[in-house]
Amino acid sequence: MKNVTMYFRPGFWSLILGFFISFSQLNAQSTTSISGKVTESETNEALIGVNILVKGKVIGTITDLNGDFNLTINQPPPLTLVFSMIGFASQEIQITENEVTGLQVELEEQTMLGQEVVVSASRVEESILQSPVTIEKMDILDIRETASDTYYKAIANLKGVDVTSTSINFQILNARGFNSTGNTRFVQLTDGMDTQAPALNFPIGNLNGPSELDVESVEFIPGAASALYGPNAFNGILLINSKSPFEYQGLSAFYKQGINHIGGRAGEPASPQPMFEGSIRYAKTFNNKWAFKISASFMEAEDWYGTDQTDLNQGAQGDLPFNPGENRVHVFGDEVANNIGLLRNVGAIQQQANALGLGGYIGSIPDQVVSRTGYDERDLVDYGAKNYKVSGALHFRVNDKAELSYTLNYGSGTSVYTGAQRYSLNNFNITQHKLELTTDSYFVRAYTTREDSGDSYIADLTGVNINDQWKGNAQWFGEYTLNYIGALALQQVAPGSMGTASQQTEAHRFARNQADQGRFLPGSDEFENAERNIRADFIPQGSLFNDRSRMYMTEGQYNFKNEIDFMDLQVGASYRVYDLRSNGTIFADVEGNDISVTEFGGYAQGSKRVLQEKLKITASVRYDKNENFDGQFSPRISGVFTEGNSNFRLSYQTGFRMPSTQAQHIDLNVVSARLIAGLPYYREKYNVFENAFSLASVQEYTEAVAAGASPVAASATNLLEQVTDLPALRPEKVNSIEVGYKGLLADNRLLIDLAYYYNSYNDFISQTAIRKAPGPVYPGASPATDQGAINAINAPTLLTPVTIPGQENTFQTYTNIVDREVEAHGAVIGLTYNLPNNYSIGGNYNFNRMITAFEEGFLSEFNTPEHKYNITFGNRKLTENLGFNVAYRYQTAFRWESSFAQGDVPEVHNVDAQVSYKLKQLKSVVKLGGSNVFNNRYFLNFGGPTIGAIYYLSITFDELLN
Repeated sequence: MKNVTMYFRPGFWSLILGFFISFSQLNAQSTTSISGKVTESETNEALIGVNILVKGKVIGTITDLNGDFNLTINQPPPLTLVFSMIGFASQEIQITENEVTGLQVELEEQTMLGQEVVVSASRVEESILQSPVTIEKMDILDIRETASDTYYKAIANLKGVDVTSTSINFQILNARGFNSTGNTRFVQLTDGMDTQAPALNFPIGNLNGPSELDVESVEFIPGAASALYGPNAFNGILLINSKSPFEYQGLSAFYKQGINHIGGRAGEPASPQPMFEGSIRYAKTFNNKWAFKISASFMEAEDWYGTDQTDLNQGAQGDLPFNPGENRVHVFGDEVANNIGLLRNVGAIQQQANALGLGGYIGSIPDQVVSRTGYDERDLVDYGAKNYKVSGALHFRVNDKAELSYTLNYGSGTSVYTGAQRYSLNNFNITQHKLELTTDSYFVRAYTTREDSGDSYIADLTGVNINDQWKGNAQWFGEYTLNYIGALALQQVAPGSMGTASQQTEAHRFARNQADQGRFLPGSDEFENAERNIRADFIPQGSLFNDRSRMYMTEGQYNFKNEIDFMDLQVGASYRVYDLRSNGTIFADVEGNDISVTEFGGYAQGSKRVLQEKLKITASVRYDKNENFDGQFSPRISGVFTEGNSNFRLSYQTGFRMPSTQAQHIDLNVVSARLIAGLPYYREKYNVFENAFSLASVQEYTEAVAAGASPVAASATNLLEQVTDLPALRPEKVNSIEVGYKGLLADNRLLIDLAYYYNSYNDFISQTAIRKAPGPVYPGASPATDQGAINAINAPTLLTPVTIPGQENTFQTYTNIVDREVEAHGAVIGLTYNLPNNYSIGGNYNFNRMITAFEEGFLSEFNTPEHKYNITFGNRKLTENLGFNVAYRYQTAFRWESSFAQGDVPEVHNVDAQVSYKLKQLKSVVKLGGSNVFNNRYFLNFGGPTIGAIYYLSITFDELLN
């Protein structure tokens, strides 16, 4: 685990640049010059921004504000020009002369379905109808006409997509089950760059992605894609492609004003809150050889609040009307709890009780779990959501067949993320640098992702540490216990007896009020100062992260289309390094223990058309190796049979996911437990299997004690399940079968897409928790035996989590389920129909179900509604300038499991709508819309924020708007 920064010094980039240019020397050739004009066939109006590309090359241009173009090519005729524009049918024109002037080209508006070209399914261009797997695509018009308040949220309307949200500006995508707020099973690429956070490996949504002004298309593939995209392309992949500065030039700008928090509930803002979003983009070419683009965007809003008061520790309540040991979802500090019955044997408590004349009441102290009084999330989390992004690119056409580019993406801001705890991501930033060479037959790219946690902190730990500052845990629980028995005495309960439930209730209330004397109240100077100091100090003394982790990636692909004509063949390879730099605040990467993780892989894919070109068979295989695990092969084979406009597909594909860097190396106190990695080093470091019991069995034991059983009773201790070992962490594998159909019916006005999948997972990666006793515990031993006497000392300690860093007794760790396969299946159906007069209606239905039942104590984290459907209805040209779009989304209730919280997510009904008006003279579009227009309050993950309506008005200016 050595530091890898040495491999990526400036000399590395010079070597890569030299490699690129050595493959791309400019050759002098005779030239061909073409000029002309492109118009719309129906109106004869000039079309601005039409892409004109030389077929088989990277050279091309666009039409100007008058629809005119000029193009000079270093190639003698004959050659073919391809004229294309979103919303119009593409046209190819053969050029046979060296100089062509006055070329008139007319493009027809395209209303046919299924004409999109995609690259993500096979890593080569192909018709979306003939893709070997299920695939969805959004183009520029889809993005511009979306009913949602952002294009990224509109992805939820695509077939097969599951979306969860931890913040107003942080959405997480998934497909086909096993969802989470930090989804390491799904890969998101922006212009070929993996957008995962280097430290924890989950995609960061659109926090550093392009603004809608710079997005050309979005492609989504549900299901395993490891055969082409490598580790963790396990549940699906999303590709966001930004606009080329050669093809999309000029100035564009966008501004949106909105409001949210309408009709706020208890704990939320009492009045509507303003939202702001804006972006600007500019691109320009020079001599058709150089091009650049630069864009910037900002977003500010009052975030959605976390207000769930559900008690996660209800089993400890017993027959009391409230739970003294409650641990509420969005309250922090109450994770610290203690079984006050353990204090019966503490000498200091006995002495103080005797001094107060309460010595006879020591036996009246119950085996009751009591928690500290916590603070609401709104008092600890920064809800001022912000996102600032800057991106730029410089492109150079080395010759007619090769293009070299440098890209920078930078995103920063404030958000809230739900992991094992609630994290307030304050002033974080993520930067990506990419250098890429692209030709018509190969690409090579190298990029790095660098994250900076800024002022981000753990909200839970902040609440815990504030409590500890105004009164230490030992003092607080001691005062609580003494005041409890004092209250029993005041109620004239007989010494040594427990009292009635009502007397115990009154005693608990009195004890808490007394123990909380001196508590820092939110808003007070004492509270603000304590919070500020804790958030300024690094974990574990404070709650501040100190993460500067990095990821380095080099990959390439070669297409043998110019060398082999009897089949299509592509090969590729990649090399990746994670350089973990959390400085001990997430991982065990303290000074002197640098941690890095290296992965490499390669793949080959071949395809062939047979049966008179009607059947396309594609096969691929990939090999990947992580330094901590054995190498993995992931083959895929598929067939697509085409008859007219009907396409039938069948595929068998495998996938795998390497345990994330978190699963391999995390070592973090998350208050309720210490979260540790699954590698042997970490289990040995904490000796986790000594006197250890599954947390699921400990919870059953706690509930039995809360119901009145003695903590040393054989019936209670017999519930405890000892854990002496767990399977060693290893990669997880999936075998997937998919069958589907995609076709055009009803005179090509109806597009049907349906698919069924079956997934079988081996070595399923899961998490489980254990709790350790300070000494042996003998489940089921009689209290009258020697083992029972030992139980009387050690067993009651299992009732209480010890949260002091370095002294924890509860551990949550990563492992694999090795004794069975985990099975899931599902189906999707999508319909889109083009109605007369430019109306369009569409819908999709999604079914997902986990077949395998999980053993208690292991998290499946399927976290997916069994049934979900979307319906859209719209018209881009209701009149010449007016358009609208409406989207309805529904999902059934489902169970959510995570290390943060487990509970039920209610069903969701949601309507988004927008009306847009084109101001042609101003080259602008005004849009009035709303997301969740009926303000139905909902949440998408248990422990996430409650989401309401957003209403907005936006204006978009585009110099090339037609």
